[in-house]
Amino acid sequence: MTEPACTTRQTVLSTRSPTEGIQIGIQRIMEMIPHRYPFLMIDRVVDVVANERATGIKNLSINEAFFQGHFPSRPVMPGVLVIEAMAQTAAVLVVHTLGQESEGKLVYFMSVDNARFRRPVFPGDQLSVHVLKQRSRGNVWKFEGQAKVGDNLMAEAVFAAMILDD
Repeated sequence: MTEPACTTRQTVLSTRSPTEGIQIGIQRIMEMIPHRYPFLMIDRVVDVVANERATGIKNLSINEAFFQGHFPSRPVMPGVLVIEAMAQTAAVLVVHTLGQESEGKLVYFMSVDNARFRRPVFPGDQLSVHVLKQRSRGNVWKFEGQAKVGDNLMAEAVFAAMILDD
C-alpha cells in the first residue's frame, strides 16, 4: 500500500519484503542531511532499500528561486541542480544505510562522470531521481543516477561522494 504524499508521518515503516523500500518524508530528510531552502533539492525519498537504492522526488514549482534567473523568459532547472538532487538522494541513502550515527555528517562530491542532460526540466514537472549504489569502500561511495519526468529520461550521471564529519 502506498502512503499518501501529504502524510504527517516522518518515516513510513514497512512490512514489505526486503526488495521493496520505505518512504522518508521531508522532516526526516532534514534530520538526515544538512541542506535547506533554497538548496534542498528533494521533497521526499521513496523506495529506499538500505545499501542498495533510493528514489528522490522533487516537485518543481515556478516559485523555485533558481527559475527567476534561469531563464526568465523560459524557466529551466539548471542541470547542475538535477545532479545535486541525485547527490542529495544518495546522501539520504547513505545515512539510512549507516544509521543514526551518520546523521549530520556531510557528503561531498568527489567526481561526476558521464553526465548527460537529455531534456530540460520545467516548472510543474515532478522529477524522480533514481540512485543505485555501485560500491562503497570506507567513507567513499559510488552511485549511478537517473533523473526522470514520468517515463522520460532527463539526465543521468555516475558520481562518487565522501562522507565526513561536519
